[in-house]
Amino acid sequence: MIHLKASQVSTWAKQHSATTPDKPVLVLDVREAWEVQTASIVNDEAVNGFQLIHMPMRSVPARYPELDRHQPIACLCHHGMRSMQVAQFLESNGFTQVANVQGGIHAWATEHDNRVPVY
Repeated sequence: MIHLKASQVSTWAKQHSATTPDKPVLVLDVREAWEVQTASIVNDEAVNGFQLIHMPMRSVPARYPELDRHQPIACLCHHGMRSMQVAQFLESNGFTQVANVQGGIHAWATEHDNRVPVY
């Protein structure tokens, strides 16, 4: 598992898109719906180079087959603990390119994009 700072996600995504344009990076937001409504990444796929999908942590065991095992996935939560657990789960189920966004959406807001509210 790779550990990324919030400021590194776009660069990581662009590096992958240069080598594997058919498998864009997916940022997998594993927070609860109310958390996503409170604070969310402002995503412009053309600018950031990644897709964004919300899949709450508790739903991942049932829904992970929806994901491509060979697509680069960066997991995101509030502070980085739930996303690390999900990243470990994905790796144990055959996913080959998994990252955890250290510090989660909180770090995203404080270190990378101050448009995102802190909660």
